[in-house]
Amino acid sequence: MTGASRGIGRAIALKLAQDGNHVVLVARSQGGLETVAAEITASGGSAECHACDLADCTAYAALVEQISEKHGRLDILVNNAGITKDGLAMRMSDEDFDAVINVNLKSVFVGCRAALRPMMRARFGRIINIGSISGITGNAGQANYAAAKAALAGLSKTLAKEMGAKSITCNVVAPGFIETDMTEALGEKIKEQILPSIPLRRLGKPDDIAATVAFLASDSAGYLTGQVIVVDGGLSC
Repeated sequence: MTGASRGIGRAIALKLAQDGNHVVLVARSQGGLETVAAEITASGGSAECHACDLADCTAYAALVEQISEKHGRLDILVNNAGITKDGLAMRMSDEDFDAVINVNLKSVFVGCRAALRPMMRARFGRIINIGSISGITGNAGQANYAAAKAALAGLSKTLAKEMGAKSITCNVVAPGFIETDMTEALGEKIKEQILPSIPLRRLGKPDDIAATVAFLASDSAGYLTGQVIVVDGGLSC
């Protein structure tokens, strides 16, 4: 899984390992991954880590192929990595737009494409792409981010249609406001303005997203594919 060194990615990795999966952790920084891997092994789980800049799609595709060859299988792919380069659309540079699209959308496609070969051979696979409420409602200052996350729905629904006959499912989990470094940077005043809009009156926790991903990765979700599951405390309802 990508983006595994902190926040939502860390929580997903810990949960998948707790459920008995060998977890392959991928992120740009090796140091953060090693910390998560150590947490997993200390709890009796199994993990390995690989540093990879997902902006380099060729390197990411090669890594997915390398991992599947090493283990002889690839059952679950979680695409969680993402970046932001916010700004109003009228002032957003082509470079900032392209950078977000490349990491948040193109790398997801590249990772899925590479994972499909071993999944098709096994006639089994679970692909879970982490989207965002911004991809559903839009968000001022995030034209690039919202566009990338919205596109994940179309990509995932297409893969669900193409791969369903091989027992490969593909779904999107779209978090709302989750307690991470990103929301911490918003400051208390903005968070106080957000909370009244959330029916559950709290920010989500990384474990809320991890639990949803773990369900989609399980046998219990075998008949669930092509869906966008919003986990936002009711914000978008």
